[in-house]
Amino acid sequence: MSAAIEDFLVMLAAERGAAANTLSAYRRDLEGSEELAGDLLKAAPETLAKLSRAWSDLAPSTVARRISALRQFYAFAQDEGWRDDDPSGVLVRPRARRPLPKILSHTDIESLFARAESEAMSEKPAKVRMLTLLELLYGSGLRATELVSLPFLAVPRDAPLLTVTGKGGKDRMVPISARASQAIGRWLNVRPEGSAFLFPSRKSHLTRIRLYQLLKELAARADLDPTRVSPHVLRHAFATHLLEGGADLRVLQTLLGHADIATTQIYTHVDAARLVELVNARHPLAARHSPR
Repeated sequence: MSAAIEDFLVMLAAERGAAANTLSAYRRDLEGSEELAGDLLKAAPETLAKLSRAWSDLAPSTVARRISALRQFYAFAQDEGWRDDDPSGVLVRPRARRPLPKILSHTDIESLFARAESEAMSEKPAKVRMLTLLELLYGSGLRATELVSLPFLAVPRDAPLLTVTGKGGKDRMVPISARASQAIGRWLNVRPEGSAFLFPSRKSHLTRIRLYQLLKELAARADLDPTRVSPHVLRHAFATHLLEGGADLRVLQTLLGHADIATTQIYTHVDAARLVELVNARHPLAARHSPR
């Protein structure tokens, strides 16, 4: 990797507070581009134009992310005085439709919890931990990284709110249900001591990959298709089921930690039927008789 890319990543971390996952993605995108186009600082527009053809088989969302990484890199290069131009203008961002999130039904959720609760009755640490993880994923809508990296000191003593550090290092408050509080209490009774993390694992904390594996295994034991269950799917279920229950979209945006309300609005498509029913039942004109 070139020194220019390394400097760019350092800037993202220091000045913009980019998360580790974001930095890793940018690193992969820029390194991949450099493998195809050579030294990015010296790349001509016609050289970058070839990238679009090389990326023709990739998903539109992947191409859009790579183009975004390149545009930010060249903006940084201009600020540093390394280049006078921005050759990334030749790259055309593809139009990508945001896919509807995968969701689980209420019955699916009940099956997952029934299995987790049954297994946790043994009070074995691994089983109690699994129930606690499930409660926080579905009950608070946490991202996988937010959950596994929770500091031990973040656990509230009295207040029913949890301080979570989300994308870009931004903190937000999320509610903890009575069920989740009870699960956390059970976990603290059997949790290994000596770690700064709520969910310790050897020298650090439980990894996202391991959380993913644990959920798949639980789904299989609950007679659900493991391919349908993941931390992000449970986060989607949290949002969709809250919206079904009448939650305000702005409140949901805050709970999920979305910087843009447009990201949250995807859930209105998932719950379109309920919204139509709501308009028909609650709109002032709903009480008026239709003209004959």
